Formats: sequence, structure tokens, C-alpha cells
Amino acid sequence: MAAAWGLVGAVMLLLWGGLYLKVKGKYGKLLSVQMNGLKLKQAAPPMLYCLQLIKAGERFPGLIFKLGGLLRRLYGETAGGEATLLFLAEMMSYFYFLAAGGCLLSFLMGGDSTGIVIGALLAVLVPAALVSDLRSKVKQREQEMLIELPELLSKIILLVGAGEIVQQAFRHCMNQKKGSGQPLYQELERMLAECDSGYSFAQALESFSRRCAVQEVASFSTAVMLNYRRGGSDFTLALRELSHSLWEKRKSVSRTRGEQASSKLLFPMLLLFVVVLMLVGTPAFVMMSF
Repeated sequence: MAAAWGLVGAVMLLLWGGLYLKVKGKYGKLLSVQMNGLKLKQAAPPMLYCLQLIKAGERFPGLIFKLGGLLRRLYGETAGGEATLLFLAEMMSYFYFLAAGGCLLSFLMGGDSTGIVIGALLAVLVPAALVSDLRSKVKQREQEMLIELPELLSKIILLVGAGEIVQQAFRHCMNQKKGSGQPLYQELERMLAECDSGYSFAQALESFSRRCAVQEVASFSTAVMLNYRRGGSDFTLALRELSHSLWEKRKSVSRTRGEQASSKLLFPMLLLFVVVLMLVGTPAFVMMSF
């Protein structure tokens, strides 16, 4: 039995190696797409070939659509089908290598089925964890935008109320937070770059709203687009009500993140309590035994 598991694992790795040598130069352009967090990107060509062979887009349209939507919300509109294929190839690579590793582990354990069970569990759990991590990144990005948006709107209201034109108010706010790494200001920088390259302010603002893919940002962009030509007190009055609702939303998001942080600290605190209890209680039990 051990030899059979070892043979299966070896055959799986040999098949992957042969397919890699066959197709490694076929997906150079696809592999050049920039995506953070892909650990097995260079090992993707065999899985990309399999996805192309089975026509994954036609067979699994729902999965492709959902993953593509998450990736576009995280990396912007440019992260379309290519990013989705890379992410699927990453999931398949983890599944394949962990399954092969489980077979080899059973071989090393003398045919014990524990190895293949561990490999099978990891082959299912790791790709699922990748999807869960992608969702959490999208949610974190949205929360960061919601936290920064009320402050941005308040600054714009103050600047326009002081006599600044709307476009220059946006630019002034962006310059203050340039290089901060905040996703909202990164998209704002792209919006102003589009204005500088010839896009109208309305077009750039609409593109900014679409890239952010957050309902509150869309409401903000719509309100600005409808009122930016008025300027002055009319503009600020139109946005004050929106500003109030966005600050309330920010409070709600901050409260939620605080509760999440507290729940993450619960296990370390419980573990620390158990350690302290053992340190205090062990000498007492030792003394009682005598």
C-alpha cells in the first residue's frame, strides 16, 4: 500500500513537471499581471492550461463571475479575466500539490492512510482559505474607504466654503495624504491624473466611483457631480447632510472593527489566564500531594 501511494504522488509530480515544461512559455503575458499575495504564481502555467482546456469560463460562469467581482473591487477595473484566471490557477496549484504531498506523506508513513487524509483536508481547506482571505481584504478595503471618506468630504466642504474651486479642493486633499497607502486617496490620485490627461471632471469622478465600488463613495460622487458647478455656499449646504450620514457610518464601522479586535484578543487572554492558573496552582497541588 505504501508503494502505491508513493507511486501516485510521484506520477502526479511528474505529470505536473512535464506539463510545465510544455506550456511554461505560453502564458508569459498573463503571468506579468501584478497581484499581491500569489505565492505559486510561477507554478501557474500547467493549471492555466487545464483551465483553458476545460473552458472554465463556460463550465463555471457563476464561480468566475463571483471571483472576478471580488478581484475588481480589490484591484480595480483592470483586474478582469486575467486576474481571475491567475487566482483560480493559484487555488488549483495548492490543491494539486497538497494532494500529491498527502500521497507522498502516506508513503513515508509506511502506507498509513493518515497522510492522504491530511493532504486531502489541506487540499480543500487551503483554497477555501484563499477565497476567505480575498473576501476579508475586500471588506477591509471598503472599511478603510468608509473611515476616510467623511474626513475627505469635511475638508472639501471647508475648502470650497473658503473660496476654493472644487477640483482644486480635491487636489489639495490628495496632496495632504499622498503616499499614505489609503485606498481612497490612491483612487483619488488616479482621478486627478485622469483630469490632467484630458478627461472632464465629471468623467473622472464617475470613473473614481466605479473603481471604489462602495455605495457611500457612489453617493458622495453623485452629490458632488450634481452640485460642483454651483460652488460656494450652495455646494457646501448640499453636502452637509451627506457628511452627517457618512460620519455616522464611520462611527458604526469603527465600532465594528473595535469589536472584532476585542474578539481576536479573547483567545490570547484566555491562554494567558490558563498559564497563570497553572503557574499559581501547580505549587499548591504539589504541596497538597505531600
